[in-house]
Amino acid sequence: MSKMKKSIETKLQSLKPEFLEVVNESYKHNVPEGSESHFKVTVVSDEFSGKMLLARHRMVNNILADELANSIHALVLHTMTIEEWFEKNGICNDSPPCLGGAKSK
Repeated sequence: MSKMKKSIETKLQSLKPEFLEVVNESYKHNVPEGSESHFKVTVVSDEFSGKMLLARHRMVNNILADELANSIHALVLHTMTIEEWFEKNGICNDSPPCLGGAKSK
């Protein structure tokens, strides 16, 4: 497990997640092999109850402020309550393609 992924997972435990998934998507971008700069994070927590999407994202961004300021270039967030997670059958959208340096196929 990568150092950055572990750091993100550890810090987001403060949200008491029912489900947490951190995926390093750096390999999809034009970055050096082994980079830890692009992440997709899915957090399912009742800490998000009654909060709009922007407030949820701010909560996560505040928790990961140091990583966002120093290491992470892109962070895709899926923030849901347990009820919302079940309504979506545990399925999240794919991350959008990188427009500024995605690897060509």
